[in-house]
Amino acid sequence: MNFNDWTRSVQARTEAALEARLPSADIEPTRLHDAMRYTTLGGGKRVRPLLVHAAGLLTGATPEALDAAGAAIEMIHVYSLVHDDMPAMDDDSMRRGKPTVHVQYDEATALLVGDALQSQAFVALSDAPLPAVRKAALLRELAYASGAAGMAGGQAIDLASVGVALDRVSLEKMHRMKTGALLRAAVFMGALCGSEAPESLDAATLAASVQQSQQQAGGAAIAEAVDARTFATALERYAAAIGLAFQVVDDILDVTADSATLGKTAGKDEAANKPTYVSLLGLDEARKLAKQLQADAHAALVPFGDRAERLAQLADFVVERAN
Repeated sequence: MNFNDWTRSVQARTEAALEARLPSADIEPTRLHDAMRYTTLGGGKRVRPLLVHAAGLLTGATPEALDAAGAAIEMIHVYSLVHDDMPAMDDDSMRRGKPTVHVQYDEATALLVGDALQSQAFVALSDAPLPAVRKAALLRELAYASGAAGMAGGQAIDLASVGVALDRVSLEKMHRMKTGALLRAAVFMGALCGSEAPESLDAATLAASVQQSQQQAGGAAIAEAVDARTFATALERYAAAIGLAFQVVDDILDVTADSATLGKTAGKDEAANKPTYVSLLGLDEARKLAKQLQADAHAALVPFGDRAERLAQLADFVVERAN
């Protein structure tokens, strides 16, 4: 299957998984459920579920487990968009080529849609066809990436940075939290869905395992712990590169693409005087940075060999949107 056919297949699976896991619009409260389905179904590139499925190929994950993880992370992403578009945040009227939820319905409904989608994401994960230890790891990954140390914290920094001239280090920190954390979670969750993955992909935990194995002088245990840490380190490098590349490209598209192409209002960041990679580095340097991050992502995948083909193609897909 070529890359385009594979993406369409995963997108179709994700649509079906979301359809099955969202409350029916015929069930009370019907307005809330209708709004949840309105904003979640039938739109978006599904980049995060694509990353989930691609990473799952590294560890022998089943499509059914990946469907659950992909649906969960997409619900979190959509909830963040619904809240991000509200007047108290970015105040946008269009998302994925149609009116935003607070415009189509009302602000109170939009707020509740985001809240409900967040909860529904964890329901989806708890029902995943996986052993309890795997589900616990997935739940932790998604919760951590969504909260104050990840997406929500990054959004708070973003709101506080309007009109502020951030340096490159501060800008990168904000985007690694706001955008990168959920993309990283998609990669790690996909890998964790497979039986061939270490039970933990936490760097500190794996480092401690290596140290403990060395102290106990168990050859096989040392090899297993080192392999797990190597696996996690390579995955971390890839996720860091693609997470930042996604945001750099978004900043580029905000000034080079029109609203019809983006599916949302173009030029919003510049109009709101938000710090971006384009405003900090200039358009040409931002494009060079995106290309460098693309190369970094490919380099990180070398230890995985052919099983990382889809992850490599997704890195190209993310960056080449700016061309």
